[in-house]
Amino acid sequence: MNIIKKYALPVLVLISIFFIGWIFGQRHGRQLTEGQINLILGSRMNSKLNRAVSFIGSEYIEQLSSDSLAELAIPAIIKKLDPHSSYIPASEFKQIEEPLQGEFDGIGIVFNMATDTVIVLNVVPSGPSQKAGILAGDRIIKVNDTIIAGQKMPQRDVMKRLRGPRGSQVELSLKRQGIDEPVLVTVTRDAIPLNSVEATVMMTESVGFIRLSQFARTSHREIKSAIDTLRKQGMKSLILDLRGNSGGFLDQAILIANEFLERGKLIVYTEDRDKKQIRQHSDGRGGATDLEIAVLIDESSASSSEILAGALQDNDRGTIIGRRSFGKGLVQSQIPFDDGSAMRITVAKYFTPTGRSIQKPYTAGDEEEYNMDIANRYKHNEFFSADSIHFADSLKFVTPKGKTVYGGGGIMPDIFIPLDTTNMSKYYLEVSGKNILYRYTIEYADSHRAELSKAKSLKDIEAMFAADKGMFNRFVKYAAKNDVAPNWSQIETSRKVMEAQLKAYIARNSEFDSSAFYYFIRPIDKTLLTAIETLEKND
Repeated sequence: MNIIKKYALPVLVLISIFFIGWIFGQRHGRQLTEGQINLILGSRMNSKLNRAVSFIGSEYIEQLSSDSLAELAIPAIIKKLDPHSSYIPASEFKQIEEPLQGEFDGIGIVFNMATDTVIVLNVVPSGPSQKAGILAGDRIIKVNDTIIAGQKMPQRDVMKRLRGPRGSQVELSLKRQGIDEPVLVTVTRDAIPLNSVEATVMMTESVGFIRLSQFARTSHREIKSAIDTLRKQGMKSLILDLRGNSGGFLDQAILIANEFLERGKLIVYTEDRDKKQIRQHSDGRGGATDLEIAVLIDESSASSSEILAGALQDNDRGTIIGRRSFGKGLVQSQIPFDDGSAMRITVAKYFTPTGRSIQKPYTAGDEEEYNMDIANRYKHNEFFSADSIHFADSLKFVTPKGKTVYGGGGIMPDIFIPLDTTNMSKYYLEVSGKNILYRYTIEYADSHRAELSKAKSLKDIEAMFAADKGMFNRFVKYAAKNDVAPNWSQIETSRKVMEAQLKAYIARNSEFDSSAFYYFIRPIDKTLLTAIETLEKND
């Protein structure tokens, strides 16, 4: 096999001529079939490639298929291009694409395996599991004839057993609190929506909050629906949380930006190697042009998140709050192959309305250095001090209203929020790292399931917490039983953080799900608190 690797790649460097000469002729999302590829290649290049592959196939000492050679060569070639061009094997393609498609076939539960047992946190409303009678708090012991509880089974393997084609059935054996015997249910799998809007909640009487986890096919529609919901609850200004959002479909970022911009505003433009530009402008039909907006970003906000944040910042629309974003500003075109695999090749760069390149610097082929960028930012104190981030004068740009913004990679926020480690202690790190804090919230939710189920609003859950004066002390005793002795000096240092996390995780176990989590985590989320303060001041 070493001989194969030694000779296969040099011979198939010929394929790089094929790929590089062809791919960079494509533009912005165009997809071609392998048949079309062969037509584009032309007879001379096709003949040279065919001769090389044919000679290896007929004369090489070991029998090799052209497909196996391609699987060796294509990833190696693409790796030498840029950090965001990639090859996706057929075995991985569906898994990578699924989160962006908007739905999958399954049983419709949100679960956690913190205790080596599948614990149902939430059941999708009107989904297959709810129809079958599965309840939040149930433990899944068996899937069909396979015991999964206490088996240390990887989560991906559990998901494979739960998911399946719509219309198929799966039998589950459940452990339910208060019932000695296993509860048997049969669930008929169906299409389950994958929502990219993770949370929709009013943070104050007038400030709404939307958490967008990715830019999927349905994101624009979900954002519009969330805004309508919050308006009915009295929203006058909006916080859009893009922290940790690594991107997705470009068109969704453009459509969402359009909701907040007046007619004729440049949203983003792309530029290819021939300096040809494609520009996207707002059409004036956005339904949120009246809302004051704050956008939250961090070092994991990338691609479409940066396009949206940059479009609003460069048009003097709203306030960007947080830390400098990732810096992914390369446009990929996806080319599918007949075997189900695909490759994504960079064909252009993204620029914000003022002309800033979003892409941070990189050296072609040096993926290791590129991947160390975030770690280097931390090392250079950029997470803790805006003064540690330096921009050359050549990277300064000016918005229509005279605000200075910076290029050179990523979006620099208008208000910088440092990473906060002041409430950290050894006690907190231990109860958190050993998952003791989270396991306690599961047990608490189980014992208060009736109250959580009856809650009609987050105010009801808030009242439940206020009435339970001993919750935190019981947690400390629970931690002690799990071999973390109390250290009251350290506990007081981290008490605010732990109390907020206890409430947030417990509340997430209610029907309000992640909306409840972000509502109750607010007291220790400085970025969110700054956004609320900024919007209320503007109002």
